[in-house]
This record gives sequence, structure tokens and C-alpha cells, in this order.
Amino acid sequence: MVQRRLVGVDLGIASAHTVRVLDEAGRQVCRRRCEPSVESLSAIEQAALAGAADGTRLEVVIEPTGPAWLPVAVFFVSRGHTVFRVSSAKAADLRRFLSRHAKSNGIDADTLARLPLVDPNGVQPLRLPTAQQAALDRRVRACDRLTQAASEHKVRIKDLVRQLMPLTPLTGDLGRADMAVLSRWADPRALLKAGTARLNAVIVKASNNHQGTARAQQWITAARAAVDLYGDHPAVAFADLAAEVATEVRLLAAIDTELAAHAAMREDAYRWADPGQLARSLPGLATVGGPILATVIGDADRFPSGAHFKSYLGLAPRASETGNTDRKGQPMSKAGSRLARAALIRAADHARKQDPQLAKVYYTQMVERGAEHLKALCVVASRLAERAWTVMHRRMPYVICDTDGTPVTPYEAKTIIAEQWTVPADVRARRRSTKPTSPKAGKAPQRVLTGHVRSDARSADKRGDLPHQRSSNQPTHKVKQPAP
Repeated sequence: MVQRRLVGVDLGIASAHTVRVLDEAGRQVCRRRCEPSVESLSAIEQAALAGAADGTRLEVVIEPTGPAWLPVAVFFVSRGHTVFRVSSAKAADLRRFLSRHAKSNGIDADTLARLPLVDPNGVQPLRLPTAQQAALDRRVRACDRLTQAASEHKVRIKDLVRQLMPLTPLTGDLGRADMAVLSRWADPRALLKAGTARLNAVIVKASNNHQGTARAQQWITAARAAVDLYGDHPAVAFADLAAEVATEVRLLAAIDTELAAHAAMREDAYRWADPGQLARSLPGLATVGGPILATVIGDADRFPSGAHFKSYLGLAPRASETGNTDRKGQPMSKAGSRLARAALIRAADHARKQDPQLAKVYYTQMVERGAEHLKALCVVASRLAERAWTVMHRRMPYVICDTDGTPVTPYEAKTIIAEQWTVPADVRARRRSTKPTSPKAGKAPQRVLTGHVRSDARSADKRGDLPHQRSSNQPTHKVKQPAP
């Protein structure tokens, strides 16, 4: 029997780490507590290797607990040991089985140490990134966090303006001209006092002549309606709400400045991590999506296939099989990186308009299988993830091809999509979950009948038991009447 030393480390963020060391048979070798320092971790290494044969390498199992996992992983990897970073969900499942009525740091560490014995194929050695990959990872995360913060401030600004002006002019994106107006006259009374001419001058300058009198009139109309509605009622704190809006505008401006700086550094780091810009050669993955994909996939060779990478991202559907039952159409697992999954789903909406093969996938889901828009995009995103792994694995840029595999130009691809794989407007309308604007729009169907419809389904359709579900591109099947 090969001699092994399994080290389970229950990481503590504000407290010491709890360590349990097991041998190849699952017997406890020692128990310790340590700090994230060279002296403390070296003592753990010596205690774990005590009595082991020369050349024995530790197998250290940790969870991704905040930032606490990185010092431990760097120390043991640099010493030549193997480190496994397992998901918290997997460790929790085994912990629930091993200890039903108790939970402690020691039990958690012992559970982690047993994972390589219980599920040897379910743990993979941790590969720490290179300097370029680590820099790109931090810049990508910083840009994503700042983008979310900016979005939250925009939502807050719109909510506050809706209190000040119930007929708010902020019905779309929040532009520079809007921020310029709100930083000066968020109070509708002050806005009316400023006048149309002054307001128009500010809007014209902030928008670089893209907006002018019409936008100024919208602000004046909303401000006048708010003053007429509220009057001088004490429940409406105009000055205090306006001050809060000005604060949110300043915070949003500061975030935009920091985001621009991090985006520039992200671009520099991406050039080093992906010199050929292979990730950006994929359709739909541009300035933002390319660096995200490059930092998530890292070394593509660590995934055996594109299906494994798709499953890693959580874009694979869940399995539900029992006996002779195999339920299809299960939701995706969402078990991987939220950032990469969201980027691929956003990219899928652009990719289906550029790649005929992906457009066919989207068309099939919408027209033939009755999927709504977001579900169809998730299917396209899963195919895009497999193609992303292939591109990064082969280290060759993506080539757009027709459905028969013939390479085509971007113009030819768009022409093919427009002629063959464009979802009809009536089908798209029936797939929407929003209420119809006209009584003829109909409701979303529950089932789509394609191909040769069975005779009983035809009869039910004639009786009115089934809703009308044929799309405009599906043939109409007529039932032959028997001869008298």
C-alpha cells in the first residue's frame, strides 16, 4: 500500500486554522492548529511527515474560504506538495453524512482530509496562476465589482428622482447630461428657477450637442408636474432628497473614474495573458468578455474536454433519472463561476447574430422546442463555452462557418442568418412572458408540435382541446377525410 498523508485544513478568517492529518487508511496521525505564517505552517508540515517514508508528499485539502486559502495554498505548493481546493457544497455534503448531530472545526478539518479517500475522482490538484494570469484575474474582478457598484448607484439615483419627480424623465440609460442636471438642480423647484435657457446650455455641453431643447423641456415638464402635485407639503423633503441625489452622482462619477483606470490595466494584463487574443476571436466576446474568459479558463489543458469546461461553468443541465424515467429540460446547475457564466450568456445574444451555427441552435430552441428567449440563450451559451475551450486548447482563433462547415465572411454569415435562421416575429411574440399589447397576440404555448403530428393530436386540435401552436414556417397538416 502506498503511504499517504492527507491534511485537512479548516480555514479560519479571524481565527487560527484547524488541521487534521490522516494516513492512507483514514487513521488520524495528528491534530494541530496553525497561523498563516512560515513558522506555523512549517510546523504543520513536519508533524504531518513525521514517521513517513522519504519522498512522501502531503495532500492538502482546503475550501475557498474568502482570502484565507491563498497563503496556505502558496506555502504547500511551493514546497512540492499537492493542494486540493474543493467546493464548499461538496465538503458540506460529506460533513452532513459523517456527523449528523455535531459540527466543529475539528470535524470540518477531518471531513476535508477524507475527501480524497471518499471521492478520489472528484478532487483535482490546484494549479496556481502565473504572474500574468493573477494580474488579469484581479483586474477582471475589480472591474466587475465596480461595474456592479455603478449599477447600484444608478438604480438608487433613479429611485430618488422618482420621489422628487413622479413623472421622471429618467426612463432609459443614465447619461452624462442627466448627471450634469442632477448634480446642479435635483430639486424640481431649483430646476424651474434655473430656466429653460440655462438648463439647455448645460445639457448641450454635457452631451456634446447630442441633446438639447427637447431634453430640457422634458426636465422642465417633470419638474413643473412635481411642484403642482406636491406643493409645499412638509412630507416631501425636496432639499434633503436633492442633497442625497447629488451625493449619489458624485459617488457614481468617482466609480466611473476608478473603473476606467482598472479597465486600462485589465487591457494591459490581458495582452500578456492571451497574446494572440484568442478569447476575443469568439463571437460575442469582445472588450469585456474576452478577459473574463481568459482568466476563468486559465490553462485549457486542465479540462479534459469542452463538456467538462461547460460543466465547470455550471452551464450543463442537471440530471434527473430514476428507473425508466429520465426527465429532460432540467435547469442548469449554476455550479461554477457566476462571472464567466453571465459573460457567456450575454455574449450568446450577440453570437447568435454573427455565427450561423449558433443562430441555428437558437432558432431550433425557439421555434421547434418552445423555449423562451433566455432559455435559448443559455443553450447557445453552453455551446459557446465548448467552442471557447476548443479555441483555447488548440491555440487557434475562432473561424465563423456555415452550418455545413464552410468558412464564411461576417457579411455572408449575417445574410445566411437573415435568410434561414431568423425567428419569426409571431413565434417570438408567443414566447414572451410579458402581457400582450393587443388582444391578437395570444399567450405562450405550453407545447410545440413539430414534424408529423399524430392523428389524436390532430383530432384534439380540431376539437379545440389544444392551443394553436404552429409557427409561420411549419407546414400545415391536413387530415384526409375517408371516402363516403
